[in-house]
Amino acid sequence: MTLKNVIDADLKTAMKAREELVRDTLRMVKSELMNREIELGKDLDESEEISVLARSVKTRKDSITEYEAGGRQEAADKERAEIAIIERYLPKGLTEAELRDVISAVATEVGATSKRDMGKVMKVLGERYKSRYDGKLASKLIGELLP
Repeated sequence: MTLKNVIDADLKTAMKAREELVRDTLRMVKSELMNREIELGKDLDESEEISVLARSVKTRKDSITEYEAGGRQEAADKERAEIAIIERYLPKGLTEAELRDVISAVATEVGATSKRDMGKVMKVLGERYKSRYDGKLASKLIGELLP
C-alpha cells in the first residue's frame, strides 16, 4: 500500500471521527502530493512521496519561527500539531547522536579532512538518509567534526 493510499484511508477515518485538524492537515498533504504528481507527470514513488512530506514539515517549521517572531503563538501551536500529524507518515529521523556517528563514518569513507569537503559528506548523507535528518544540524555537526 502506497503512502498516498494510507493517507487517503486515514483521511476517511478522520472525517468519520470528525477530527478537524487531522482532516485538514491530511487534505493539505494529499493536495501537495497530487500537485507534485502533476508537476512530474507521473505517479510518485515512495522516496518522492517522503520528499514531499519532508518539505511540508520544513515549511511548517519555518512558519513556526515566523509566527513566534510575530507573537502569534496560537498559529505556531497549530503548525506544531500539523507537523506531529505529518511525521506519522515519515520514516523515523536520526537523533543527534546517530547523525554524529553517521557523519563521522561518511567523512572517513569519502576522505573528508576539512570543512572544504563538507559538500562531499552532505551529498552522501542526502543519498543514503534522505529526509531522515535536519540539514542545518548536519551542517553544524560536520563543521564541528572537520577542522
